[in-house]
Amino acid sequence: MKNGIIYKGPSLLDGKPIVVIATYSDRNTKTGKVLQTYIIRSDISPLEASKSGEDFSICGDCKFRGTPTTDPDRRQAVKRDCYVNLGQGPTIVYKSFVRGVYPMANTWQIKTLGADRIVRIGTYGDPAAVPSWLWEQLLKQCKSWLAYSHQSGWRPDIAMQSADTMAEAVEHWKSGHRTFRVIADLGDLDTTKEILCPASKEAGRRVQCTACKLCKGSSPAKSIAIVQH
Repeated sequence: MKNGIIYKGPSLLDGKPIVVIATYSDRNTKTGKVLQTYIIRSDISPLEASKSGEDFSICGDCKFRGTPTTDPDRRQAVKRDCYVNLGQGPTIVYKSFVRGVYPMANTWQIKTLGADRIVRIGTYGDPAAVPSWLWEQLLKQCKSWLAYSHQSGWRPDIAMQSADTMAEAVEHWKSGHRTFRVIADLGDLDTTKEILCPASKEAGRRVQCTACKLCKGSSPAKSIAIVQH
């Protein structure tokens, strides 16, 4: 099984309808061959959700969402700084979902989707919007995974904490949590606690995420930082 709907129900962030779709892909040159998971609204497109602010259901209060707008000339929120291009992956997946392309996966199939693969939890969307049992099932037989969450304290055994500032990172470190932090330039890197993402341009793209395997929860490794792009 290469793709499927692995969750369809209320968001744990606001109770509104969302869907999680898993797709196996080898097209991402940064991550390599991984099982991608898109967390999107099931009733409106990703672009519409961004523009109206309804993306809170899948992103929470992440500052990179931008500001909702009613400007008829805009397709998404104002000053949206998230690295995910909504017009590409999320929209393609949403349109395929609406057309009925993806089968509904049962519990056994969810396990097999992740089996012997690297799983990217939240290719788009925050994993905290989804019941934890889903991720537990998906990861049962996987090789490894990548995961981040903007929701403070969410499953540090699964996800790194996304930190928007050094102050936030320090607070997470005090709690024993690893962080993934976007920095303005290399001068912002705290070399005592962080390393530069090995798959980033600034680090020379030494390895793909499938080989690195550092971006997941509990680990003795340092936290990860990447220069904003």
